[in-house]
Amino acid sequence: MGPLSDHRLSRRAALAGALAAASGLVPRPARGAAPAALDLPPAAQVGGMALAEALARRRSQRRFAAQALPLTGVAQLLWAAQGLSAPGRRTAPSAGALYPLETHLVVGRVDGLAPGAYRYRSESHTLQPGAEAATAAALQAAALGQAAVGAAPAVVVVTAVEARTAARFAARAARYVAVEAGAAAQNLALQAVALGLGCVVVGAFDDAAVARLLQLPAGEQPLLLLPFGAGG
Repeated sequence: MGPLSDHRLSRRAALAGALAAASGLVPRPARGAAPAALDLPPAAQVGGMALAEALARRRSQRRFAAQALPLTGVAQLLWAAQGLSAPGRRTAPSAGALYPLETHLVVGRVDGLAPGAYRYRSESHTLQPGAEAATAAALQAAALGQAAVGAAPAVVVVTAVEARTAARFAARAARYVAVEAGAAAQNLALQAVALGLGCVVVGAFDDAAVARLLQLPAGEQPLLLLPFGAGG
């Protein structure tokens, strides 16, 4: 979009604001404007449950309580899966540090977040609001009706842009991306245990349906669903 288009959008937004002030209406965002990213609570990087204890307690959990999750816990889980552990370095290993994985959050019951889909931005530890139609029920339908997906207060969806890795590793890219997705999923599962929560790794779903629901761009494919929450 060029400077002229930006200028026209600014003029339209200013005119809409003036008309709204005169009529008492709330102005709508300018067409094409992306929703503002939401800051997440900072993740704790010290303390917590011992790793050996978390490993011993980890189990696949498919029943979840109806209670909403605190945003602090959700932020910690997102960081564990794909957050930054140092500048330019994420918590899960990545071949060539190319980071093909993307992380999405489908919210059903999280304090402070409206239901819908969000994209996690690792570099800024923020959430970018996405498809409002991506409800827990819609995701469950795309996951072949699996009850755990619809019952969980939230679901992390791990996706990948394999081309990022293929540009350097060619035919080995698919293997390296799969290894990275497994590491991210285990990180989240162990962090859930440390927070007194549970999760399950789901690989059975309609790829195209999940991609449509999350409005994924071309070249980005869903790999895993991770429903999580307190035990039911």
